[in-house]
Amino acid sequence: MSVKIRLKRMGMKRKPHYRIVVMDSRTPRDGRAIEEIGYYDPIAAEDKQFKCDAEKVKQWVGKGAKPTMTVKRLLNKNKIYLG
Repeated sequence: MSVKIRLKRMGMKRKPHYRIVVMDSRTPRDGRAIEEIGYYDPIAAEDKQFKCDAEKVKQWVGKGAKPTMTVKRLLNKNKIYLG
């Protein structure tokens, strides 16, 4: 089983917000998550766009979870080191 840290889309048409979740890679995008570790709201003000539990990210990466390119970019932008 391959585990990924990826975005789960929420919200309405043209007003998306995303949850940062840990999921099995075979699960559909909006399917059941193992754990929710943060959120990303691209429409919100700059200081309220992104929130993520850095300790849980490091814990899951330590267990072998791979972040997607988009999540990796968001984590790097917000200075969360992936080890």
